[in-house]
Amino acid sequence: MFHSIKKVGVALTIAAGLSGAAFSAQAADTYKMDPSHTSVIFIVNHLGFSNYQGRFGGASGELTLDRDNLEDASAVINIDLTKIESGDAELNKHMQSSDFFDVENHPTATFKSTDVEVTGDNTAKITGDLSFLGETHPLVLDVTLTGEGDNPMTNDHTLGFAATGTVTRTDYGMDFLSGAVGDDVDLQISSEFLKQK
Repeated sequence: MFHSIKKVGVALTIAAGLSGAAFSAQAADTYKMDPSHTSVIFIVNHLGFSNYQGRFGGASGELTLDRDNLEDASAVINIDLTKIESGDAELNKHMQSSDFFDVENHPTATFKSTDVEVTGDNTAKITGDLSFLGETHPLVLDVTLTGEGDNPMTNDHTLGFAATGTVTRTDYGMDFLSGAVGDDVDLQISSEFLKQK
């Protein structure tokens, strides 16, 4: 993802969050997440019977990328937890309650990167801080560059990324049904970022 990034101009953006002071404004490009083409899926074991999947809508974020210094990429990603979608209205309400995400008091989750490691031509490992439910803990995302080019419908220069990671929910105080519902929650993220002019 990242040696080719220098060629295609892509890079580490699905999560980066370092200070932009490391590079000049002229050398860096800014990209904004396209919420209509971003998917944040979570997967958790349910009572030992199934690996249940749900989705968060309403993601937003911004990326700053210097193609000559990919390790200094910078981005912040916000996820609107009030837009949880399980496929069932009653289950949505339960997951929004204080048993789980407590969206009345903590409506947003935020990821800010702290370290970027280029691991291959189209891959990187991005470490950052994930904050929700009033807690902040490290999260590692394995990121793959899935595409780059000009969108044929809008002409926006676009970067596409896929990322995976695992969150331990009890680290954030989400203890409801611990031991029955899985502690580890897998994330699958697919996103497009549009270059700002």
